[in-house]
Amino acid sequence: MGKKLLFVYNPKAGKAMIKNKLADILDIFAREGYEITIVPTQKRGDAREVVEGRRDSYELVVCSGGDGTLDEVVTGMIRSGIRTPIGYIPAGSTNDFGGSLSLPKKMVRAAETIMEGRNFPCDVGSFNDDIFVYIAAFGLFTDVSYETGQDMKNILGYMAYLLEGMKRLSSVRSFPMKVSWEGNQVEENFIFGMITNSVSVGGFKNITGKHVKLDDGVFEVTLIKSPRNPVELNNIMLSLLNRNIDTNAMYCFRTAELVLESKESVAWTLDGENGGSHTKVVIRNICKGMEIRVGKLPV
Repeated sequence: MGKKLLFVYNPKAGKAMIKNKLADILDIFAREGYEITIVPTQKRGDAREVVEGRRDSYELVVCSGGDGTLDEVVTGMIRSGIRTPIGYIPAGSTNDFGGSLSLPKKMVRAAETIMEGRNFPCDVGSFNDDIFVYIAAFGLFTDVSYETGQDMKNILGYMAYLLEGMKRLSSVRSFPMKVSWEGNQVEENFIFGMITNSVSVGGFKNITGKHVKLDDGVFEVTLIKSPRNPVELNNIMLSLLNRNIDTNAMYCFRTAELVLESKESVAWTLDGENGGSHTKVVIRNICKGMEIRVGKLPV
């Protein structure tokens, strides 16, 4: 019996380019002696269910799609209790996490990297009873990715996110929150917050901080205070994009665990997908909680 590989892919991710590359990708796996089980997803949640219900006889689980597809696969992996190495062929609109791992952008080359590469033990996050791979966020722009239609993402790419986000600048909402971590506590009105394990978000590199490591057991946390006027908001956005931290406008720190509490429910996004609304969120770093196949180890 050959080695067994589970291949889960989102046929609609990005510009649906995988349909032109699928035969080449499968050929690469087959040449390495893998017996392949292929599952194209049809709706949200399919990838998680397939991976969570898989047999423990798979030597490798490979997924192709956007970061949301990877999120589902990792969630299913952790919930199953079966630790199997993951291969990732990025095929979405931004692929922040693929970029953080320096995975090839060309799909066939990414498949070759999975066969040639090594396993990298990478941190993941728990979010109450859920799992996220590289970002949990609330506030400004965080609903853009799952409110923007897939067709619009495919046509406009980054512009789709920016255009949707610009619509909201005239009605920026703030969220009164109490945030606790490692003996510290603050209470502020925030317009945006992100807890990340990635070197880029929304295609912007270094927005999460400098010297980010994906296996150090801590998250990079950025919490932006409510601005007093539009000029201050603009300055905050520029500071964030250039990573020139203004301590009067935001909190930035690293931690393995934090708790965020609010009187009203706050909507969250997990890896670009709808994470639900919550009044209390407990986020913990699962240090080296998954193994993902990379070509070279992230530095």
